[in-house]
Amino acid sequence: MVRRFALIIFLLVSLTVFAAPPDGHAQIRARAGNSDMVVTTTRRLAGAIDSLTWNGQEFVNSTDHGRQLQSACSFDDSPAANAETFNPTEAGSRDDGAGTNTTSRLRQIRAKGNRLHTRTQMAFWLKPGESSGGELARNTNALSDYMLAKDVRIGFDRWPQALDYRVTFKLPQSAHHASAQFEALTAYMPPEFSRFWEFNPRIGMLQALSADPGEINNPIVLATPDGRFAMGIFSPPQNQPGTTGPGYGRWTFPEASVVKWNCVFRVRRDKGLCGGDYSYRMLVPVGTLAQVETMLREWRDVNW
Repeated sequence: MVRRFALIIFLLVSLTVFAAPPDGHAQIRARAGNSDMVVTTTRRLAGAIDSLTWNGQEFVNSTDHGRQLQSACSFDDSPAANAETFNPTEAGSRDDGAGTNTTSRLRQIRAKGNRLHTRTQMAFWLKPGESSGGELARNTNALSDYMLAKDVRIGFDRWPQALDYRVTFKLPQSAHHASAQFEALTAYMPPEFSRFWEFNPRIGMLQALSADPGEINNPIVLATPDGRFAMGIFSPPQNQPGTTGPGYGRWTFPEASVVKWNCVFRVRRDKGLCGGDYSYRMLVPVGTLAQVETMLREWRDVNW
């Protein structure tokens, strides 16, 4: 009897140790206006969002392991240590390239109906010994101890054409940093989204914005020239100690045929940052340019 019990325990432990990691292939969908909105994750990106489609249009330009709808963070950035030199990234590392594998590790995934949950152990963007902008990686491992948990829902309250996107960056208890930059969400989009817009909350309207790289305080929208398709980023008020943001950035990369927006929060505290959770919420409006403008105008007046 004792031997049988010991054998059962051994088998259970063995199954736990050698259990296959979660499969990162998942999909959620929901009706959003006159079309379904479909969000897809893949194994090669450790559960990061590889595709978002609506009304026959792809909104994500997923190529390497940086160009997705995903999250990342960096710490203790300075003129001599740029963000990429200590840069845990959800989808994987720079070295993963356009390959089928990722250095990040998916730890948990649930997808049902219009809701998605993932928990990912993020890879450092640079592997030890690699450099960015002439500056060496500050990390000594390829896989970080920094975790990202995300909860994504298609549809928010009475707005079916929005993603309710919530992320929590989990810093290890051993972490000690002077400052942090949380790229709570970024979207790399196809080059046809070549018109950049800024939502002016004072007048409740979109205004044309240059494609010059930069960060502003107002929500950003990228759209096709005919206005048939647009996607933006908005973050409700989030009062957190020592935190600035959201800041909304935009870039265009003609040589890579891709455009980008992001939503960034920065944290600096007198006693430094230690391990723990840092959580942020964003809303991503998707639709025609007019529909996105309407959503942003209505969210401006919500009592968050």
